[in-house]
Amino acid sequence: MSAPVRSAGSTSATRAAKFAIKTSRRTELRNITAEVAEFVARSGAVSGVCHIYVPHTTAGITINEGADPDVAHDIELTFDRLAPRDAAGYRHAEGNSDSHVKTAIVGSSQTVFIERGRLVLGTWQAIFLCECDGPRTREVLVRIVPDAAA
Repeated sequence: MSAPVRSAGSTSATRAAKFAIKTSRRTELRNITAEVAEFVARSGAVSGVCHIYVPHTTAGITINEGADPDVAHDIELTFDRLAPRDAAGYRHAEGNSDSHVKTAIVGSSQTVFIERGRLVLGTWQAIFLCECDGPRTREVLVRIVPDAAA
């Protein structure tokens, strides 16, 4: 799952991994902080950055409160109110225009600093996969770029 990859012109190894997340609802925020943190710990990176990306047009990545699951629920509810599935005027033939709109709001990636071998997240922060067209199995890509050794 994680093999060091050397980038052209880079002096430090870049570590990359991917994992699958199975969602169960059309609109769903899934906390993936543990999976990302585990990869960071296994990577051996002491400091640097961690990029989290989903290669999908109807799923995204966000950082928000993870301590209270009601926050994720409230975000899901708000997404469905902002971009309802059956809104009049959608032209996309696949019938998932609402999913594309939600993903455009969220974005497909986030970057988190790494310090002392751990993700730098605020007390209440967590990393979420935002499913906007589920249920599906989604691929999450993680790339760690360690700081150059001093």
